[in-house]
Amino acid sequence: MVGRAPRAVVADDSHFMRSVISDILDEGGIEVIAQARNGVEAVEAVQEHDPDVVTMDVEMPEMNGIDATARIMDVHPTPVLMLSAHTDENADVTFEALDKGAVDFFTKPGGEVSMEMSRLKDQLVEMVTSVAEVDVAGSGRQSTAQSGSGGQRSGTQRSGGTQEDGRSYVDNPTLVVGSSTGGPKMVEKALASLPLAADLRVLVIQHMPEGFTGRFAERIDARSDYEVREATDGGRLGGGEAMIAAGDRHMVVKNYRNGRLRVKLNQDPPVNSVRPAVDVTMESAASTIDDPLVGVILTGMGEDGAEGIRAIKAAGGHTIAQDEATSAVYGMPKRAVETGCVDSVLPIDDIASGILDTITTQVT
Repeated sequence: MVGRAPRAVVADDSHFMRSVISDILDEGGIEVIAQARNGVEAVEAVQEHDPDVVTMDVEMPEMNGIDATARIMDVHPTPVLMLSAHTDENADVTFEALDKGAVDFFTKPGGEVSMEMSRLKDQLVEMVTSVAEVDVAGSGRQSTAQSGSGGQRSGTQRSGGTQEDGRSYVDNPTLVVGSSTGGPKMVEKALASLPLAADLRVLVIQHMPEGFTGRFAERIDARSDYEVREATDGGRLGGGEAMIAAGDRHMVVKNYRNGRLRVKLNQDPPVNSVRPAVDVTMESAASTIDDPLVGVILTGMGEDGAEGIRAIKAAGGHTIAQDEATSAVYGMPKRAVETGCVDSVLPIDDIASGILDTITTQVT
Protein backbone atom coordinates (compact mmCIF):
# COMPACT_ATOMS: atom_id res chain seq x y z
CA MET A 1 0.00 0.00 0.00
CA VAL A 2 3.00 2.26 -0.19
CA GLY A 3 2.31 5.27 -2.40
CA ARG A 4 -1.48 5.26 -2.06
CA ALA A 5 -4.12 5.99 0.52
CA PRO A 6 -5.14 3.16 2.86
CA ARG A 7 -8.36 1.43 1.80
CA ALA A 8 -10.87 0.66 4.55
CA VAL A 9 -14.05 -1.30 5.20
CA VAL A 10 -16.28 0.23 7.89
CA ALA A 11 -18.47 -2.26 9.79
CA ASP A 12 -21.15 -0.99 12.18
CA ASP A 13 -24.83 -1.85 12.62
CA SER A 14 -25.71 1.84 12.98
CA HIS A 15 -26.16 3.69 9.68
CA PHE A 16 -25.42 6.91 11.50
CA MET A 17 -22.13 5.62 12.92
CA ARG A 18 -21.08 4.13 9.58
CA SER A 19 -21.62 7.55 8.01
CA VAL A 20 -19.77 9.43 10.73
CA ILE A 21 -16.79 7.06 10.70
CA SER A 22 -16.65 6.96 6.91
CA ASP A 23 -16.75 10.75 6.65
CA ILE A 24 -13.94 11.10 9.20
CA LEU A 25 -11.76 8.56 7.40
CA ASP A 26 -12.45 10.05 3.97
CA GLU A 27 -11.56 13.53 5.23
CA GLY A 28 -8.39 12.07 6.75
CA GLY A 29 -7.20 10.65 3.45
CA ILE A 30 -8.38 7.07 3.99
CA GLU A 31 -10.50 5.63 1.18
CA VAL A 32 -13.61 3.87 2.47
CA ILE A 33 -14.27 1.25 -0.20
CA ALA A 34 -17.19 -0.55 1.48
CA GLN A 35 -19.52 -0.47 4.47
CA ALA A 36 -21.03 -3.41 6.35
CA ARG A 37 -24.08 -3.62 8.62
CA ASN A 38 -23.00 -6.81 10.39
CA GLY A 39 -20.20 -9.30 10.70
CA VAL A 40 -21.37 -11.43 7.79
CA GLU A 41 -21.27 -8.43 5.45
CA ALA A 42 -17.90 -7.41 6.88
CA VAL A 43 -16.36 -10.79 6.02
CA GLU A 44 -17.87 -10.67 2.54
CA ALA A 45 -16.61 -7.11 1.97
CA VAL A 46 -13.09 -8.08 2.99
CA GLN A 47 -13.07 -11.04 0.61
CA GLU A 48 -14.49 -8.97 -2.25
CA HIS A 49 -12.53 -5.73 -1.87
CA ASP A 50 -9.24 -6.80 -0.20
CA PRO A 51 -8.97 -3.69 2.02
CA ASP A 52 -5.92 -2.60 3.98
CA VAL A 53 -7.88 -2.23 7.22
CA VAL A 54 -11.30 -2.87 8.76
CA THR A 55 -12.95 -0.78 11.49
CA MET A 56 -15.13 -3.28 13.33
CA ASP A 57 -17.99 -2.62 15.72
CA VAL A 58 -18.22 -5.12 18.58
CA GLU A 59 -21.97 -5.65 18.89
CA MET A 60 -23.71 -6.37 15.58
CA PRO A 61 -26.58 -8.64 14.47
CA GLU A 62 -26.17 -11.95 12.60
CA MET A 63 -22.45 -12.10 13.36
CA ASN A 64 -20.75 -9.94 16.00
CA GLY A 65 -17.40 -8.22 15.61
CA ILE A 66 -15.49 -10.88 17.54
CA ASP A 67 -16.67 -13.76 15.36
CA ALA A 68 -16.23 -11.63 12.23
CA THR A 69 -12.64 -10.84 13.20
CA ALA A 70 -11.89 -14.51 13.77
CA ARG A 71 -13.45 -15.39 10.42
CA ILE A 72 -11.50 -12.69 8.59
CA MET A 73 -8.24 -13.95 10.08
CA ASP A 74 -9.10 -17.44 8.82
CA VAL A 75 -10.23 -16.66 5.30
CA HIS A 76 -8.53 -13.36 4.38
CA PRO A 77 -6.15 -12.01 7.09
CA THR A 78 -6.61 -8.24 7.27
CA PRO A 79 -5.74 -5.71 10.01
CA VAL A 80 -8.79 -5.04 12.19
CA LEU A 81 -9.33 -2.08 14.50
CA MET A 82 -12.17 -2.69 16.96
CA LEU A 83 -14.44 0.23 17.76
CA SER A 84 -15.71 -0.41 21.26
CA ALA A 85 -18.23 1.35 23.48
CA HIS A 86 -16.80 2.50 26.77
CA THR A 87 -18.40 -0.04 29.11
CA ASP A 88 -17.14 -2.83 31.37
CA GLU A 89 -18.91 -5.44 29.26
CA ASN A 90 -17.33 -4.10 26.10
CA ALA A 91 -13.91 -4.09 27.76
CA ASP A 92 -14.19 -7.86 28.19
CA VAL A 93 -15.35 -8.56 24.65
CA THR A 94 -12.82 -6.14 23.18
CA PHE A 95 -9.96 -8.10 24.70
CA GLU A 96 -11.57 -11.25 23.34
CA ALA A 97 -11.44 -9.63 19.90
CA LEU A 98 -7.72 -9.00 20.37
CA ASP A 99 -7.35 -12.70 21.15
CA LYS A 100 -9.05 -13.47 17.84
CA GLY A 101 -6.54 -11.38 15.90
CA ALA A 102 -7.63 -7.72 16.05
CA VAL A 103 -4.63 -5.39 16.14
CA ASP A 104 -6.02 -2.84 18.60
CA PHE A 105 -9.15 -0.97 19.61
CA PHE A 106 -10.52 2.56 19.67
CA THR A 107 -13.20 3.55 22.16
CA LYS A 108 -16.33 5.08 20.74
CA PRO A 109 -17.37 8.14 22.74
CA GLY A 110 -20.71 8.32 24.50
CA GLY A 111 -23.14 11.22 24.61
CA GLU A 112 -23.27 13.36 21.48
CA VAL A 113 -21.53 10.80 19.33
CA SER A 114 -21.12 12.89 16.20
CA MET A 115 -19.56 15.81 18.07
CA GLU A 116 -17.31 13.55 20.12
CA MET A 117 -16.18 11.54 17.11
CA SER A 118 -15.34 14.75 15.32
CA ARG A 119 -13.24 15.84 18.29
CA LEU A 120 -11.36 12.54 18.17
CA LYS A 121 -11.10 12.35 14.40
CA ASP A 122 -7.35 13.03 14.16
CA GLN A 123 -6.67 10.27 16.69
CA LEU A 124 -8.93 7.83 14.85
CA VAL A 125 -7.36 8.60 11.47
CA GLU A 126 -3.86 8.18 12.88
CA MET A 127 -4.74 4.84 14.47
CA VAL A 128 -6.50 3.47 11.39
CA THR A 129 -3.51 4.50 9.25
CA SER A 130 -1.09 2.75 11.62
CA VAL A 131 -3.19 -0.40 11.90
CA ALA A 132 -3.44 -0.56 8.10
CA GLU A 133 0.34 -1.03 7.96
CA VAL A 134 0.32 -4.15 10.16
CA ASP A 135 1.17 -7.49 8.55
CA VAL A 136 -1.32 -9.73 10.35
CA ALA A 137 -0.36 -12.71 8.22
CA GLY A 138 3.32 -12.39 9.13
CA SER A 139 5.45 -12.61 12.24
CA GLY A 140 3.94 -9.50 13.77
CA ARG A 141 0.79 -11.43 14.60
CA GLN A 142 1.35 -13.26 17.87
CA SER A 143 -0.50 -16.29 19.18
CA THR A 144 -2.09 -15.78 22.58
CA ALA A 145 -1.83 -19.51 23.15
CA GLN A 146 1.90 -19.00 23.56
CA SER A 147 1.30 -16.56 26.40
CA GLY A 148 -0.79 -18.80 28.60
CA SER A 149 -3.82 -20.30 26.89
CA GLY A 150 -7.05 -20.63 28.74
CA GLY A 151 -6.14 -17.94 31.24
CA GLN A 152 -4.11 -20.36 33.36
CA ARG A 153 -0.79 -19.67 35.03
CA SER A 154 1.98 -21.69 33.48
CA GLY A 155 3.01 -23.39 36.70
CA THR A 156 6.40 -24.26 35.21
CA GLN A 157 8.03 -20.88 35.49
CA ARG A 158 7.36 -20.43 39.18
CA SER A 159 10.13 -22.92 39.96
CA GLY A 160 12.15 -22.08 36.87
CA GLY A 161 14.55 -19.46 38.31
CA THR A 162 17.83 -20.45 39.87
CA GLN A 163 16.74 -24.06 40.38
CA GLU A 164 16.08 -24.94 36.72
CA ASP A 165 18.09 -22.57 34.54
CA GLY A 166 21.12 -22.01 36.77
CA ARG A 167 20.64 -18.25 36.83
CA SER A 168 21.38 -16.06 39.81
CA TYR A 169 19.69 -12.66 39.76
CA VAL A 170 20.66 -9.26 41.10
CA ASP A 171 18.80 -7.94 44.12
CA ASN A 172 15.76 -5.68 43.78
CA PRO A 173 15.56 -5.18 39.99
CA THR A 174 12.83 -2.96 38.49
CA LEU A 175 11.40 -3.32 34.99
CA VAL A 176 9.51 -0.53 33.18
CA VAL A 177 7.67 -1.55 30.00
CA GLY A 178 6.05 0.89 27.58
CA SER A 179 3.82 0.06 24.60
CA SER A 180 0.97 1.35 22.48
CA THR A 181 -0.70 0.18 19.25
CA GLY A 182 -0.59 -3.60 19.04
CA GLY A 183 0.88 -3.75 22.53
CA PRO A 184 -1.59 -5.64 24.74
CA LYS A 185 -0.75 -9.07 23.34
CA MET A 186 2.97 -8.25 23.37
CA VAL A 187 2.90 -7.16 27.01
CA GLU A 188 1.04 -10.32 27.95
CA LYS A 189 3.57 -12.44 26.10
CA ALA A 190 6.60 -10.80 27.70
CA LEU A 191 5.28 -10.87 31.26
CA ALA A 192 4.01 -14.44 30.96
CA SER A 193 7.60 -15.52 30.29
CA LEU A 194 9.19 -13.89 33.34
CA PRO A 195 9.95 -16.33 36.18
CA LEU A 196 8.98 -15.32 39.68
CA ALA A 197 12.52 -16.16 40.78
CA ALA A 198 13.70 -12.98 39.03
CA ASP A 199 11.83 -11.02 41.74
CA LEU A 200 11.24 -8.02 39.49
CA ARG A 201 9.15 -4.98 40.35
CA VAL A 202 7.28 -4.39 37.08
CA LEU A 203 5.66 -1.16 35.89
CA VAL A 204 3.70 -1.30 32.62
CA ILE A 205 2.50 1.72 30.68
CA GLN A 206 0.15 0.67 27.91
CA HIS A 207 -1.68 3.44 26.06
CA MET A 208 -5.22 2.41 26.90
CA PRO A 209 -8.39 4.26 27.96
CA GLU A 210 -9.78 4.45 31.45
CA GLY A 211 -12.03 1.48 32.16
CA PHE A 212 -9.91 -0.97 30.17
CA THR A 213 -6.67 -1.04 32.19
CA GLY A 214 -8.25 -2.88 35.11
CA ARG A 215 -9.39 -5.69 32.80
CA PHE A 216 -5.97 -5.66 31.15
CA ALA A 217 -4.30 -6.15 34.54
CA GLU A 218 -6.62 -9.07 35.32
CA ARG A 219 -5.75 -10.75 32.02
CA ILE A 220 -2.02 -10.49 32.59
CA ASP A 221 -2.39 -11.65 36.19
CA ALA A 222 -4.09 -14.81 34.89
CA ARG A 223 -1.24 -15.48 32.47
CA SER A 224 1.77 -14.49 34.58
CA ASP A 225 3.44 -15.85 37.70
CA TYR A 226 3.55 -12.26 38.94
CA GLU A 227 0.82 -10.61 40.99
CA VAL A 228 -0.53 -8.03 38.56
CA ARG A 229 -2.94 -5.20 39.39
CA GLU A 230 -4.04 -1.82 38.10
CA ALA A 231 -2.08 1.05 39.64
CA THR A 232 -3.72 3.14 42.38
CA ASP A 233 -2.64 6.47 43.78
CA GLY A 234 -0.13 5.78 46.57
CA GLY A 235 0.14 2.12 45.59
CA ARG A 236 3.26 0.24 46.63
CA LEU A 237 5.12 -2.41 44.67
CA GLY A 238 7.52 -5.10 45.84
CA GLY A 239 9.32 -8.03 44.25
CA GLY A 240 7.18 -10.43 42.22
CA GLU A 241 4.53 -7.77 41.65
CA ALA A 242 3.46 -5.72 38.63
CA MET A 243 1.37 -2.57 38.17
CA ILE A 244 -0.46 -1.52 35.02
CA ALA A 245 -0.74 2.26 34.62
CA ALA A 246 -4.38 3.33 35.02
CA GLY A 247 -6.10 4.78 31.96
CA ASP A 248 -6.08 8.59 31.74
CA ARG A 249 -3.57 8.88 34.63
CA HIS A 250 0.16 9.45 34.53
CA MET A 251 2.01 7.03 36.82
CA VAL A 252 4.93 8.62 38.69
CA VAL A 253 7.45 6.77 40.85
CA LYS A 254 7.50 8.95 43.96
CA ASN A 255 9.84 7.08 46.28
CA TYR A 256 11.81 3.89 46.63
CA ARG A 257 13.01 2.31 49.86
CA ASN A 258 14.15 -1.17 50.86
CA GLY A 259 13.19 -2.77 47.58
CA ARG A 260 9.67 -1.30 47.51
CA LEU A 261 8.51 1.58 45.39
CA ARG A 262 5.48 3.85 45.65
CA VAL A 263 3.62 5.45 42.78
CA LYS A 264 1.44 8.53 42.54
CA LEU A 265 -1.17 9.03 39.84
CA ASN A 266 -2.06 12.41 38.37
CA GLN A 267 -3.96 14.02 35.53
CA ASP A 268 -1.30 16.49 34.49
CA PRO A 269 -1.47 17.47 30.81
CA PRO A 270 -0.77 14.69 28.28
CA VAL A 271 2.87 14.10 27.36
CA ASN A 272 3.53 13.13 23.73
CA SER A 273 -0.25 13.61 23.32
CA VAL A 274 -0.97 10.66 25.64
CA ARG A 275 -1.90 9.98 29.24
CA PRO A 276 -0.55 7.76 30.73
CA ALA A 277 2.80 8.52 29.13
CA VAL A 278 5.73 6.11 29.11
CA ASP A 279 8.20 8.99 29.44
CA VAL A 280 6.63 10.17 32.70
CA THR A 281 7.03 6.81 34.41
CA MET A 282 10.46 5.99 32.98
CA GLU A 283 11.94 9.38 33.81
CA SER A 284 10.59 9.29 37.36
CA ALA A 285 11.88 5.74 37.82
CA ALA A 286 15.31 6.73 36.55
CA SER A 287 15.52 9.65 38.98
CA THR A 288 14.16 7.75 42.00
CA ILE A 289 15.32 4.12 41.87
CA ASP A 290 18.94 3.40 42.76
CA ASP A 291 18.80 -0.39 42.29
CA PRO A 292 19.05 -2.21 38.91
CA LEU A 293 16.66 -0.76 36.35
CA VAL A 294 15.56 -2.08 32.95
CA GLY A 295 13.51 -0.14 30.37
CA VAL A 296 11.68 -1.85 27.50
CA ILE A 297 9.83 -0.27 24.57
CA LEU A 298 7.41 -2.46 22.65
CA THR A 299 5.26 -1.86 19.56
CA GLY A 300 3.39 1.41 19.22
CA MET A 301 2.92 4.55 17.15
CA GLY A 302 4.52 7.85 18.07
CA GLU A 303 7.62 8.69 20.06
CA ASP A 304 6.54 8.16 23.66
CA GLY A 305 9.26 6.37 25.60
CA ALA A 306 12.27 7.74 23.73
CA GLU A 307 13.12 10.30 26.41
CA GLY A 308 12.39 7.71 29.09
CA ILE A 309 14.92 5.36 27.51
CA ARG A 310 17.47 8.19 27.49
CA ALA A 311 16.84 8.76 31.20
CA ILE A 312 17.15 5.08 32.14
CA LYS A 313 20.37 4.71 30.14
CA ALA A 314 21.81 7.87 31.70
CA ALA A 315 20.99 6.47 35.15
CA GLY A 316 23.02 3.36 34.41
CA GLY A 317 20.08 1.10 33.54
CA HIS A 318 19.68 -1.39 30.71
CA THR A 319 17.44 -0.72 27.71
CA ILE A 320 15.67 -2.96 25.19
CA ALA A 321 13.44 -2.28 22.17
CA GLN A 322 11.24 -4.66 20.20
CA ASP A 323 12.44 -5.25 16.65
CA GLU A 324 10.64 -4.06 13.53
CA ALA A 325 9.76 -7.52 12.23
CA THR A 326 7.61 -8.44 15.24
CA SER A 327 6.25 -4.96 16.04
CA ALA A 328 2.72 -4.29 14.86
CA VAL A 329 3.72 -0.63 14.54
CA TYR A 330 7.42 0.21 14.54
CA GLY A 331 7.06 3.77 15.78
CA MET A 332 7.94 3.90 19.48
CA PRO A 333 10.70 1.27 19.24
CA LYS A 334 12.21 3.02 16.22
CA ARG A 335 12.30 6.38 18.01
CA ALA A 336 13.86 4.72 21.05
CA VAL A 337 16.55 3.09 18.90
CA GLU A 338 17.26 6.41 17.18
CA THR A 339 18.29 7.90 20.55
CA GLY A 340 21.37 5.67 20.51
CA CYS A 341 20.50 4.61 24.06
CA VAL A 342 19.06 1.15 23.36
CA ASP A 343 21.31 -1.76 24.33
CA SER A 344 19.41 -4.55 22.55
CA VAL A 345 16.83 -4.78 19.76
CA LEU A 346 14.98 -8.08 20.04
CA PRO A 347 12.00 -9.97 18.58
CA ILE A 348 9.06 -10.33 20.95
CA ASP A 349 9.85 -13.99 21.65
CA ASP A 350 13.27 -12.96 22.99
CA ILE A 351 12.22 -9.94 25.05
CA ALA A 352 11.77 -11.86 28.32
CA SER A 353 15.11 -13.64 28.03
CA GLY A 354 16.72 -10.33 27.12
CA ILE A 355 15.30 -8.79 30.31
CA LEU A 356 16.59 -11.71 32.37
CA ASP A 357 20.05 -11.38 30.78
CA THR A 358 20.30 -7.81 32.10
CA ILE A 359 19.64 -8.87 35.72
CA THR A 360 21.59 -12.16 35.74
CA THR A 361 24.73 -12.22 37.87
CA GLN A 362 25.95 -15.61 36.74
CA VAL A 363 24.99 -18.72 34.80
CA THR A 364 26.34 -22.04 36.03
